[in-house]
Amino acid sequence: MRKHHILTAVAAATVFSLGASTLALAGEESTSGGTFTYARSDSTTSFDLHQEITENNAFAIDKVFESLVTFDNDGNIIDWLAEDHKISDDGLIYTFTLRDGLKFSDGTDVTAEDVKFSIERHLEVGGSLPIEADVKSVEAVDEKTVEITLGTAYTPFLSELANFSNGIIPKDFGGKTEEEFFKNPVGTGPFAVSEWDPSGDLTFVKNEYYWQEGKPYIDELVYKVVDDDNQALNQLLAGEIDGIEDLSLSNASNVDGNADTKTATSFSYNVEELFFNTLDEHFSDEHVRRALAMAIDRESLTKALTFGYAEIANTVLPRALLYQTNDTVNALSYDIDAAKEELAQSAYPDGFDTTISIASGNNTRLQEAQIIQAAGAQIGINIEINAQEISTFRSDFRDLNFSMMINSATADYPDANSIFAFQVDPDGWSKCYWTSYNNETAADLMRKGQVTPDGDERAAVYEELQQILADEVPYIPLYNSENVVGLRDNVEGFTVLPNGSVHFEDVYFEE
Repeated sequence: MRKHHILTAVAAATVFSLGASTLALAGEESTSGGTFTYARSDSTTSFDLHQEITENNAFAIDKVFESLVTFDNDGNIIDWLAEDHKISDDGLIYTFTLRDGLKFSDGTDVTAEDVKFSIERHLEVGGSLPIEADVKSVEAVDEKTVEITLGTAYTPFLSELANFSNGIIPKDFGGKTEEEFFKNPVGTGPFAVSEWDPSGDLTFVKNEYYWQEGKPYIDELVYKVVDDDNQALNQLLAGEIDGIEDLSLSNASNVDGNADTKTATSFSYNVEELFFNTLDEHFSDEHVRRALAMAIDRESLTKALTFGYAEIANTVLPRALLYQTNDTVNALSYDIDAAKEELAQSAYPDGFDTTISIASGNNTRLQEAQIIQAAGAQIGINIEINAQEISTFRSDFRDLNFSMMINSATADYPDANSIFAFQVDPDGWSKCYWTSYNNETAADLMRKGQVTPDGDERAAVYEELQQILADEVPYIPLYNSENVVGLRDNVEGFTVLPNGSVHFEDVYFEE
């Protein structure tokens, strides 16, 4: 059933243990087997969990590799491969005890040495989502016990370990080279790779050694590349696919209005944003960025394009995350006269020509770009829309070959640091989400938030940080939408996690 509101559950430091009694979910009495075909806009290009970040890879990686802890659909941290964990009173020592009988998909046992190898390899590689904590040592105490010691307490560490990039892989890649291993990866997840075309589709088969007895219920999971919203809708309505990962919000009513299809929704850690390349001569000027922010009617844009599935975003933190200030931050509001006055203070008072980059095939992004184009025209900024095939779009923005772009930012784990470490740290891998934004005060606040215990002091740090970003607008938050997936009506057990991923081990077909 369609939901007309955002669920506002807030991630807290609550940790749950997943006991045997909670593993028997609905579906054991229902139809098992079959193939679930899931339409996605881009192919999976890599399974190297320590090097990847985009959802086309992340949501394939997390089907094969699993972490010690994870988070549920309410954003609570729960024990996963670890049956329990302990944190020392000083916050420096984390001790994890592995579940009994854990095996990799090749049938070999999972031990503490595999955990040690996985974390140390991540620390060595760094990669797109590095472990930011000051890890001094990782020790396999015995076959089932791992002890991680930090040099300095790091508040988001447990949440960070729940990220897909901290999945567990076999020690020494199971005797293979790195290249060989990641072409045919072996993990503890519910699925193993069967067929994989890095420029096309991906087929998983169920892991016969999966630790959750009886799961996954389906025999195969197929990621089918369908890079056009309308083609995906037509295939779903025709029964050629079982689900659409990123259902265009404009198509949601068509899915809900059909007797054989439905939508699944959840609150999300996703914020739609307009990003500025601050190395661009025009957008290095704060007055230009502020002027455009005041020229865009974000409330009307949200209402027109999200069909009740989103709320306006005033800050880069999604509403479902602790410490967001969406309703209290002093964000720049729609005011054309003020926008013109702001632009007059810039180095380009008479306006200029520029471009906005988007991924092609996405109807919503195209309409967003058109609205922003019209907003710019009102103050003399002439914007040409550059629609690119998605792999080219990603390659160009990573090479800083853009002026503006529309993209989304998603928290990979349920802590504010997941957003700030990626969008505020000038020394980070993404250079502030490829904006090259550099504000040392903001960066210092980000670092302070990492070591400040949860509570009022950490809230104050993030409140100040969010106000700086709202004032300087290296990116303009547009809206915080629900995760919306299109499904065939006979699909059950389907739950969308806040980051947009799905525990496909729980999915089954109704008879």
